[in-house]
Amino acid sequence: MTANPLFGRDVISMTDFDRDDVKAVFKMTERCKKEGKSSALNQKIIASCFFEPSTRTRFSFEAAAFRLGAEVLGFGNEQMLSVKKGESLHDTVRMLDQYADLMVIRHPLEGSARLAAEVAEIPVINAGDGANQHPTQALTDVFTIQECQGRLDGLAIALVGDLKYGRTIHSLVELCALFDIRLYLVSPEALTLTDAFCDRLKKRSVRFSFHQTIEEVISSVDILYLTRIQRERFLKCSFISDPEELVLRPELLKKARSHLKILHPLPRLAELPREIDETPFACYFDQARNGLFVRQALLTMILNETVT
Repeated sequence: MTANPLFGRDVISMTDFDRDDVKAVFKMTERCKKEGKSSALNQKIIASCFFEPSTRTRFSFEAAAFRLGAEVLGFGNEQMLSVKKGESLHDTVRMLDQYADLMVIRHPLEGSARLAAEVAEIPVINAGDGANQHPTQALTDVFTIQECQGRLDGLAIALVGDLKYGRTIHSLVELCALFDIRLYLVSPEALTLTDAFCDRLKKRSVRFSFHQTIEEVISSVDILYLTRIQRERFLKCSFISDPEELVLRPELLKKARSHLKILHPLPRLAELPREIDETPFACYFDQARNGLFVRQALLTMILNETVT
């Protein structure tokens, strides 16, 4: 048995991880993917707390828990909770803290996962807090990139779509900064990466540039990471149309490198036509499947001081 660096830790932001942490998670992910089910979490209870809609993240966490022998309690929206009676998130977390060994939380407010981690005595995993962070998706993304490209250092990655409100982008950028990865930021000017994120990239000597069309970058990258426009994050008075320049038209793939892989955190809209699914470039369904194994690895490591 060996000690692991994630035992008892919260997973709130990718800024809390270093390269060694990431490598340890990926090593366990490979093992989970190879071995499948285990009894690593027998007698453990996972609280699955989704105040916001989710398909892949919620079900992959719950499937991961079941595959490890844990029990799951939780909810898929807040309609049946006492928050409808005015209970604060603080008090809801205090109650859930009494019933489980680990809490997975998704909430529409930025900073909610950090608050939950400060209130709860049990470990907390951020499954998405508003437009802020989604660390387990970033780990899934980068694990998939390493798997399909055979490396991380030296890659060129285009991040396409809503870079301002996309929490998957925010966590992915932080994680990419741990490696020698060149970033191409492709978005409308109104949805580009914020100055705060860009400043952090500059301080860490990450190479990046801004672009407004997929066509500008597709021949230069190893990974094309598409995202949808996060309309639910906009003010009611705001409206941004889906730019045609950010739709991956099949003919654009004629300019792509032969080893290019396309990722998308899903759900997709018009930016990723279904015709792309049958091309050798499509990797987003493998990416979604890998989310199960990454989350299985995280649950195993956080709740076991040593791993065999």
